[in-house]
This record gives sequence, C-alpha cells and structure tokens, in this order.
Amino acid sequence: MKILLDIDPRNEETTVTIHCKELTPAIQEILEYLNKNDTDLIVGKDGENQHLIKHEEVLYFRTEGDVVTAATSEGIFKVKEKLYELENTLPSHRFIRISKSVIANLYAMSHFEPSFNGTLCVHFKSGEKEYASRHYIGRIKEVLKMNRRETK
Repeated sequence: MKILLDIDPRNEETTVTIHCKELTPAIQEILEYLNKNDTDLIVGKDGENQHLIKHEEVLYFRTEGDVVTAATSEGIFKVKEKLYELENTLPSHRFIRISKSVIANLYAMSHFEPSFNGTLCVHFKSGEKEYASRHYIGRIKEVLKMNRRETK
C-alpha cells in the first residue's frame, strides 16, 4: 500500500481519497475509522457504579428481554444501547452477530465446535461459550474467510 501525505496551508479542509482496485477488509477498516464520530468507550452499569468499557475489552453483548449486557473479563455490565444500535456502531471487522441475541468479538473467540441442530458452539478465550444459530453461520464463515491472509 502506498501512502501519500500532502501538507499545504492553502488547503481549506482535510480530504482523504483512497484509490484501490477493490474494497478489501483492510480498506473497510480504514473507512470505518475515518467515519467514526464517537469514542471507543461504552458505559456499563454494575449496580450503582458506572464503568467505561473499551470495545476491545468486550467478549460479547447479549440481550435478554429488554436488558442488554456486555460481558468482559471484569464481569457483566448493563448497557443502555440496544443490540441493533451496537451492531450498527461497533467495528464490523471486530464484532459479528452470531445469534438473534448475541454480538461477539471475533478477537475474543478461541474456537468453534459443531453443536446440535446445525448450530455452532462458540468458545471464548475466557472459557465462556455462546451458541451461534444456523441463520448466522454463513456470515460468520464469510467474515472469518475475509480475515484470513491469502497464501501465495
């Protein structure tokens, strides 16, 4: 990848132009970073205490009824965002929906295990596990294939 930087005091605003042959996951990540208007922090509640949680610290988000929680190595925290809001704002190269009620951090996953009825058991590095429903397995495979390096 070639990077050009043009610093000129005559420029009235910053403009970023990307010339590419195709949209790759790396370019998608750059675009998401450039378009990001918020911080990488989520506020999670543990009783009366509020904690600032970095996206990368979250193993997964789960919804049970009207309550959405973020599971981290430090514990489970209630968050105010709805699951669909998190899905739209979290970096797509890091988080993926694995079921109707769970969004998981790809970098926190350890391995997969086939389960009953065609579902996948997703094991996390922390030792926890969640189940990926059949509906989302194709997307998981697609994302994992995109994240793999090409061999030459």
